[in-house]
Amino acid sequence: MRLFAVALILAFGTPSLAEILVPARAIRAKEIIGAQDLVPKSADVPGAVSHADEVIGKEARVALYPGRPIRFSDIGPPAVVDRNDVVSLIFNRGGLTIIAEGRAMGRGATGEIIRVMNLTSRSTVTGRIRSDGSIEVH
Repeated sequence: MRLFAVALILAFGTPSLAEILVPARAIRAKEIIGAQDLVPKSADVPGAVSHADEVIGKEARVALYPGRPIRFSDIGPPAVVDRNDVVSLIFNRGGLTIIAEGRAMGRGATGEIIRVMNLTSRSTVTGRIRSDGSIEVH
């Protein structure tokens, strides 16, 4: 087995290390990542983030620890709506527009679908989060 590994190294050379980004400090979940929070590291980690523009301004979905690689599944767009926020529900069909207040049952970023409870009727609906924090009901 050892001879096989040596033969592979001689045939293909030593594996080259790529530059990835790792946290410079512990980053808690739901925290926005800034340029000062990242440092480069030479390592070969498939699926790890390697460009700062892919991370800066994103929100950590899980806790990120110093020196450990950041994967794309660990980050996402910043949330616009938090759980229990009072939001505007907008229902728009044809020429009819209905606006009501609702309470967010989950947390999400622009474009995500969440459940919201209508405060008047107490019924639960689903809708897509708009950039202004209102919910477009389906």
